[in-house]
Amino acid sequence: MLGKPMEFFRNMPAKICSECGKEFEEMHESYMNECEHCLRNIIE
Repeated sequence: MLGKPMEFFRNMPAKICSECGKEFEEMHESYMNECEHCLRNIIE
């Protein structure tokens, strides 16, 4: 049986940047795989 929904989300592993490998805070409804630092480098 599944626990409380919020428990599920709290126990999810941190999101890892696919470019540099650092953990980053995921933004609401975002499917990004790169941190902001790496995104800036990709855009420039």
